[in-house]
Amino acid sequence: MVNKTMIKKSNMENNNIIEIKNLTKEFKDLKAVDDISFTVKRGEFFAFLGPNGAGKSTTIKILTTLLKPTSGSIYINGFNILEEKNKVRESFGIVFQDQSLDVELTAYENMHFHAVLYKVPKKERRQKIKELLEMVELWDKRNKLVKKYSGGMKRRLEIARGLLHHPKILFLDEPTLGLDPQTRRHIWSYISKLNKKENITIFFSTHYMDEVEKIADRVAIIDNGKIVIQGTVKEILEKKNTNNLEEAFIKLTGKNIREESADNLDLIKQYIRKR
Repeated sequence: MVNKTMIKKSNMENNNIIEIKNLTKEFKDLKAVDDISFTVKRGEFFAFLGPNGAGKSTTIKILTTLLKPTSGSIYINGFNILEEKNKVRESFGIVFQDQSLDVELTAYENMHFHAVLYKVPKKERRQKIKELLEMVELWDKRNKLVKKYSGGMKRRLEIARGLLHHPKILFLDEPTLGLDPQTRRHIWSYISKLNKKENITIFFSTHYMDEVEKIADRVAIIDNGKIVIQGTVKEILEKKNTNNLEEAFIKLTGKNIREESADNLDLIKQYIRKR
């Protein structure tokens, strides 16, 4: 029998903060995720891409402990996702595609509630909240109701909130969806500074291929439940003989329009219940 402590030690030593081997998830007759394997290194910007219905959301739900895998093994920050769920949850922050703030509270109240939820020590809360709100340039608007915030301000607040408990990984599901180019640039600027300052691993999904080309260290593309390609952007462009990532993405996944998934709100509700 393999020693679990040795596996955890191995994961830490080989610098993989996420390690997925032969992951499969089945729903009755549907195999949503089909025997996928990949790793993410500490401090890496890792883009996880795929068309709607490809298995991307299911995989992210499993990584964030909202779904149990049918088979396979997953280690997050050296912890077994099935046997050490609390340690896994302490290791990551998450920003959902759909807004999950309480708009009837102020920015500070949203941050304070999250700090209590994650058991951030009382003596550290105010200073940590101040640091994060200053980082995303919202400290001077901390007492303003969130319902009066713009879309970009809400996104910045969600990112700050996701960092309150010092996570090692930040999961970002379409973090810049619907934002104007200027705000998108600012969002990624904040995240890049954070990544460099604290070596936080950024695991993100997006449909903006230009963002991926600019910031991703490596990319994995999933379709029909399988990883169809992974590597650096340069490697993928060379393999598919294309000039940009969008062309490569279409070559790999086809030109047909996919139906939108309607489970993002459900994802938020599940996550809150788990906490």
